[in-house]
Amino acid sequence: MTTDGAPHGLGHNGGPTMEPGFGFRKLAWTKARRALLPSLPLEVVRLRVARAKRLGLPYQTYATIRATSGHDIVAFLFSGNALDLRPGRVAMPVGVAERLETLSGAVERLAAVYAPSRPQDLSAVHPDLFEAVGAAPGFTASWRETRAALTSLLAHRRLPRDGVVLVAATGIERGWSGAAGLAGVIDREMLFAAGPPA
Repeated sequence: MTTDGAPHGLGHNGGPTMEPGFGFRKLAWTKARRALLPSLPLEVVRLRVARAKRLGLPYQTYATIRATSGHDIVAFLFSGNALDLRPGRVAMPVGVAERLETLSGAVERLAAVYAPSRPQDLSAVHPDLFEAVGAAPGFTASWRETRAALTSLLAHRRLPRDGVVLVAATGIERGWSGAAGLAGVIDREMLFAAGPPA
């Protein structure tokens, strides 16, 4: 509202007006806005920047996921497409396998593979790359079936859903995140195109 009680015009954000006393109102407005933003100690910010780098994520992406979920990322869930698997083939390209190796000890690595590939076959070909492998929901799976398939895989490792980030390659896979209540979803290119973190 303006000083005469009339509402602000369309698009006005309710900030300080330009009438006399503007300087003080601007100072008060700025301080009030700053008080709404979380302020983290510098050491915490440094630790989070290092954590994002260790995971191979841009800091902004990592910080957004953490702020939205309220938890750190404890696992990546890779779809079969994100791993560049082809129907009936469980051998991953060398670059993908090498990138997964760099995540060892940083997060749990989970995979959801499409039929006719079998989870046990992927585990056998790449025995040390995944903490758990399960069957991916089918492309015609209902929301409930998708949720059940993914939460079963997480329950096997006792992982909190809001600490798991989906790594997807298609739009259908992106929907898994909402169905299973995951922390978020990132595109496979974010982890694999840039190569391993320095």
